[in-house]
Amino acid sequence: MNIIQSVEVMRQSTPLIKPFKTALRTVYKTESIIVRIQTNDGRVGWGEAPATIVITGDSLDSIHSAIVNTFTPLLIGKSLLAYERILHEIHQSMIGSSSAKAAVDMALYDLVAQNCGLPLYQFLGGYKDQIETDFTVSVNSPKEMGEDAIRYVQEGFNVLKIKVGKDNLQEDIERMQEIRRCVGSSVKIRIDANQGWQVKDAIRTIRRMEDLGLDIELVEQPVRAGDIEGLKMVTDHVETPIMADESVFSPIQAFEVLKNRAADLINIKLMKSGGIYKAQIINHIAEEFGVECMVGSMIESRVAVTAAAHLAASKKNITRCDFDAPLMMLQDIVVGGVQYDGRIMTFPKAAGLGIVDVIHSHQSVVGS
Repeated sequence: MNIIQSVEVMRQSTPLIKPFKTALRTVYKTESIIVRIQTNDGRVGWGEAPATIVITGDSLDSIHSAIVNTFTPLLIGKSLLAYERILHEIHQSMIGSSSAKAAVDMALYDLVAQNCGLPLYQFLGGYKDQIETDFTVSVNSPKEMGEDAIRYVQEGFNVLKIKVGKDNLQEDIERMQEIRRCVGSSVKIRIDANQGWQVKDAIRTIRRMEDLGLDIELVEQPVRAGDIEGLKMVTDHVETPIMADESVFSPIQAFEVLKNRAADLINIKLMKSGGIYKAQIINHIAEEFGVECMVGSMIESRVAVTAAAHLAASKKNITRCDFDAPLMMLQDIVVGGVQYDGRIMTFPKAAGLGIVDVIHSHQSVVGS
């Protein structure tokens, strides 16, 4: 019958190997809500929502409350065969809470794909059966960032995502010069300013990096999220491709950015879009505009990253991936799911997400 029978909500907290530093925040551990949805035939779907207050506005408490008090009553007793109706109701039931919506969304897609007997990436489109991730260099001194970059390249990564936008512009330029000097010309380098630059400063800094021959593949979110005109100004005045990240949560925001040609690329994250359901719409809109997408993640475990990776592998228009967060964790809490062989990520043959179990500490069950 595929009827949703119970929703379990768990909290997990796992230290990072090294602090993750951006222009917006410093993170020392992953903290997230794990969701386990079970149907009456015994199948289990998994989802996850990390607390990323500075980006999504979602805290652990708000995510927990949204799932338990608002979404669970909409889920219990519903048939998976009407999953679009369920997802529509979830999105209509409250404003915001995109991370909580994403956790429920990925668990539902896990169950639907299991019901069809397909790995989720095949259910969603099946364009690729493996993907490649970059690795992020946190913002620190130029010397430390250069050393980190060398280590990640030695570990097999050939695309690096460099965090900048903190301190002053000259130091950002020095950071990039040092990293390019350390890793040579064969490694791809992406920059993520996390909204850390003013518009004219961004133009001047990116042009300076172009003049220095630093060969930057793209610059992600150089200016404030809400400044679409400023984002367009940067895009129009530099040669380096500009990627919108925090500027695009919803399909409507994606359409506005694309209609105005305010960015050359879009970074989709399930925690911003509210899950796979809306993320697919964003990607389809971008594809119609001829704009490629990246799929990235917050600081989250292999539960959420597995769901995002399945989406990324399923679509032709998703050409870049940023899924290094689980590699930053001191402990892997997931059994099954997407697997890493250095920078290459592969999928289990099992149906759905392929997640077998999640190690956790605190749990509450809602519905029966």
